Amino acid sequence: MTLELIGLKEIPLVKKGDNIANIIKNDLEKENITLEDGDIILIAETLISKAEGNIIKLEELIPSKEAIEIAKKSKKDSKLVEAILQSSNEVVEVGPNFIVTETKHGFVCANAGIDESNVEDGLATPMPLNPDKSAKEIREFLEKETNKKIAIIITDTQGRAFRVGAIGTAIGCSGINPLWTRVGEKDLYGRALETTEVATADELAAASSLLMGQADEGIPIVLIRGFDAFNTLRDTTIGIKPLIRPKEFDVFRK
Repeated sequence: MTLELIGLKEIPLVKKGDNIANIIKNDLEKENITLEDGDIILIAETLISKAEGNIIKLEELIPSKEAIEIAKKSKKDSKLVEAILQSSNEVVEVGPNFIVTETKHGFVCANAGIDESNVEDGLATPMPLNPDKSAKEIREFLEKETNKKIAIIITDTQGRAFRVGAIGTAIGCSGINPLWTRVGEKDLYGRALETTEVATADELAAASSLLMGQADEGIPIVLIRGFDAFNTLRDTTIGIKPLIRPKEFDVFRK
């Protein structure tokens, strides 16, 4: 297998009301890139939130008593903490410079996925309200325009339990099953796999993150071409939910 990763370099700074699907279409034309069946387009979640007007003005928030208490423990600004609480179902753990919560989407991550980078001072971008819906709308537009079968994955940068450093993670998808269940397949020695499940969307997101970067790279959209399992995992109805571990099976929150 050979994978090709293409960072789209002509993406403008996005503002509320911008059409991300049109922006991608125009950029592909500028760079003389023609979509092919099996292409996967990965989009940084900040781009989606900005276009959808999902921006938090921190100065307008009034911290609650809980936010003030958590701010003291975490050493974070109380207004940011209030934004985190408003975007969360529950607080999982608080420590020096971190607040792990379960977001309204069901993701367990630091700071409810709220990002203060790549936006103006005083602003923050929460995760898109419905990343699967956003991905679906973009996929359907581009498929109609090109008559090609593609997939869209919305990505975020998150930390991992027991590991240092951030990594690209999928928070929304359309056109591909994010989880590849390989139970029943054979290994190199002919033994049947009994429990193997691959978080394919996360692996693709991590690959795209190498080009997107975390600072001023300015590449919020990456096209991945040549993923051999695309047809195996092709699914236009499923979203990101298969990757979310049910709370009753999350032994680290019991």
